[in-house]
Amino acid sequence: MKTLLIGAAILAASAFAQAPPAGRGAGRGAPQPQTIQQVKPGLYMIAGAGGNSTFRVTSEGIILVDGKLPGEANYNALMALIKGVSDQPIKYLIVTHHHADHTGNNQRFLDAGVQVVAHENLNKNLVTYVQDPKPASASITYPGAEYTLKLGGVTVELHHFGRAHTSGDTVVYFPDLKTVCLSDTVTTGKTDPLIDYAGGGSATDWTNVLAGVLKLDFDAAIPGNGDVLTKADVQAYKTRFDTMIAKARELVRKGVPKDQLLAQLKTDNEWAPRVPNVDAFYAELSASK
Repeated sequence: MKTLLIGAAILAASAFAQAPPAGRGAGRGAPQPQTIQQVKPGLYMIAGAGGNSTFRVTSEGIILVDGKLPGEANYNALMALIKGVSDQPIKYLIVTHHHADHTGNNQRFLDAGVQVVAHENLNKNLVTYVQDPKPASASITYPGAEYTLKLGGVTVELHHFGRAHTSGDTVVYFPDLKTVCLSDTVTTGKTDPLIDYAGGGSATDWTNVLAGVLKLDFDAAIPGNGDVLTKADVQAYKTRFDTMIAKARELVRKGVPKDQLLAQLKTDNEWAPRVPNVDAFYAELSASK
């Protein structure tokens, strides 16, 4: 797959492999690098300036998944890349969870007449999300496990398999192209998985979410950050995640103090989650051991 770097004024690589659950002022100032690549016919991934964004071109408009870190420069760079492929208007922006590297430009899209779609828990999480500027709420929410969008003869499935990175995670599936957008339920960029307990995330439910993903018929998977994956890559990620949780449970069973848990897990496993709330992580492992 050919990747193009767009924009002569683009500076250093993004420091954001995955936005933290809270912060102030993210995405302001100079635009961050964005690259575009075609994943399947009519389907493109744009990396950089936040989480991976994906857009699908249809005969009646564009469906975009995730809108980058906040900032006019990031928004304009994203729009320029999309316009370089198609002049069709964006009709829907699907946001996969509430963190600002995915939702930072919600208001700009709403002002442009775009419908912003998300699981209802995303809007609930925004209420207590500490972020400046705080992302705008989605204009369309779905309450259950599934939601379907149709545009220009294209069907897009939205799946909420449960709690993982947050309680509002949406997996976006393009069945005709056998491609799935995983957001930060799978991130293979620069960081280990982030369990945002303040945003309703769960370590022990995460593996069930990955199991749900693997029931879909796909051969290409777009993670929250990093390169396009195969289904075998996603299966390997689940195996690694399951092993990590099993080892963490074993450490809790052995009585490893909570203030030593993550360090011990990293030593034993060479992979450990980022957990802003270690108390919640320890309690969840204790309840499920």
